[in-house]
Amino acid sequence: MNYLSVEGLTKNYGEKILFKNINFGLSKGEKVALIANNGVGKSTLLKILGGKDTPDSGKVSLRNGIRVGFLDQEPDFGMHLTINDLINGANSKLLSAIREYEDSLVAQGDDYNDETHRRFELASNKMEELQAWDYERRLTTILSKFNITDLTQHIDSLSGGQKKRLALALVLLDNPELIILDEPTNHLDLDMIEWLEEYLSQSTLTLLMVTHDRYFLDRVCNKILELTDGKLFRHEGNYSYFLEKRAEREEVYDVEVGKAKQLMKKELEWMRRMPKARGTKSKARIDSFYDIQDKANSRRKKQELKLEVRMSRIGGNILDLKKVRKSYDDKLILDGFEYSFKKGERIGIIGKNGVGKTTFLNIITQNEQPDSGKINVGDTIVYGYYSQKGIVLKEDQRVIDVVKDIADVIILGDGTSLPASQFLTHFLFPPEMQYTYVSKLSGGERRRLYLLTVLIKNPNFLILDEPTNDLDLLTLNKLEDFLHAFGGCLIVVSHDRYFMDKLVDHLFIFEGDGKVRDYNGTYSEYREEEEEKEMLIEAERKAAQQKKVEPEKPKVLVEAKRKMTFKEKQEFENLEKEIADLDAEKAELEKSLADTSLSHEQIVHLASRFEIVKDSIDDKSLRWIELSELEG
Repeated sequence: MNYLSVEGLTKNYGEKILFKNINFGLSKGEKVALIANNGVGKSTLLKILGGKDTPDSGKVSLRNGIRVGFLDQEPDFGMHLTINDLINGANSKLLSAIREYEDSLVAQGDDYNDETHRRFELASNKMEELQAWDYERRLTTILSKFNITDLTQHIDSLSGGQKKRLALALVLLDNPELIILDEPTNHLDLDMIEWLEEYLSQSTLTLLMVTHDRYFLDRVCNKILELTDGKLFRHEGNYSYFLEKRAEREEVYDVEVGKAKQLMKKELEWMRRMPKARGTKSKARIDSFYDIQDKANSRRKKQELKLEVRMSRIGGNILDLKKVRKSYDDKLILDGFEYSFKKGERIGIIGKNGVGKTTFLNIITQNEQPDSGKINVGDTIVYGYYSQKGIVLKEDQRVIDVVKDIADVIILGDGTSLPASQFLTHFLFPPEMQYTYVSKLSGGERRRLYLLTVLIKNPNFLILDEPTNDLDLLTLNKLEDFLHAFGGCLIVVSHDRYFMDKLVDHLFIFEGDGKVRDYNGTYSEYREEEEEKEMLIEAERKAAQQKKVEPEKPKVLVEAKRKMTFKEKQEFENLEKEIADLDAEKAELEKSLADTSLSHEQIVHLASRFEIVKDSIDDKSLRWIELSELEG
């Protein structure tokens, strides 16, 4: 079943062609990622599909009646409302249907007749149509997952990250059948990302998204759309498969261009002879020559990001923190933190939003002062601080002037010097872009320009706070290669798990209330240990619960004929799906346990989960039987 069709879509931005005459479709249940470099029109294409922008030509068709959810890269509510007002307004139809169902249920209980029964049936059908039975559960779950607790807050008082999380929550609450997401993982902490990853991968909704998070992309999406040179290519499979196929396609295309160049030389000699008698065959050959010429000249030199800077010399004394304490009012950020940094250390920082990660970085760089304690910075240390907020760029300033304000000549890693214009070219700002106004840059291009201004100072201690936000995958790959070879100290705060796993092997885990855990290992290793602990705790809790609970005597139902309440109806509907999902998981576990090649640890892990699933099926089945008696 086709949910979305795009035919002949074209969009220009001034003289720049973003995409031309592209065609594609999305079928029910497909989960597709859109991949392209910064500035080529990813966000513009998503806005057109979401009805927030218009193409120059072409058509976007949606299946009649489907609900579409759209998440902008930078949501702008533009309202003087509270969060609660916004939630109620965004879900007014759904809330109205719930109220009508509850009123009709009461009316039918007070005075059962044909009219009240008809009203109840209509209300029930509307609830089914809008899938509103589990609204309250979804509302509570989603708001809590995105740390949205104070619904009386005004939208104007929220930070950019809070607005992004609120916008994502509203999209999911609407329970759309087709969802379009532009960088959904930006401003989410790691727990939020992992919850969203599981939610999207297990749901049956249809998805199109732009994301730089490769773990998220690989685990959620099963198809890739690649936008390059104004054209769209479709790939079946995940991101790893896409990289393989793109490399094959480019290799084949290079061979075709090479053959066309050889053939053009031969045909050019024939063209120069200018035969006088040009019959039908000659005209066809002339037309063919121009086609070959276009093919031979079509391969432009591939631009690549070049990160080549000279690292300042680093001495023996790096950075020492002794008994550092910091708090805001009654919120404790650091409580006697101590650490001595060593040469070449690569540390990742993780923790929930709001626990003080950015404050910690500001203290290290002496942009903020601690309440107490000492911070000793080595004499040779040159910080390069890529902050989450970035720098304030003048909208009417040209790109080249941003660089020239720092230096006219830049020294590279090999000792050679480059003028500002050539250095910008290394960062994928060709000459025609260098005199573009900052206001014309995309979000990713602004972040790349900011990265340039950090590296141009030749730092030996790099601090990167959410560096992956809005950067395209090509830039990320090059940045990772540069950082991997970087000889100085490195601190990274990032929600990009792939980025963290590749670059750091040591973590500071901000747990809240001033507690910072020093963990020697990668993020993936840390998560595996935490999951094992959670499973062990859950298994112990279940075992203790089973020992305490005595068999209960059957209860006599006093009101056997009464109708289910809205919440009971909601619970009953959810139980059917939950039991079915658990049965499916149980069958998969039984199949896995039959595999003789499993290690002892894998068998223990699977057996523990099997017991949990089996117990859960029993509990939920008993509750389903109780509710089914009310259903009649």
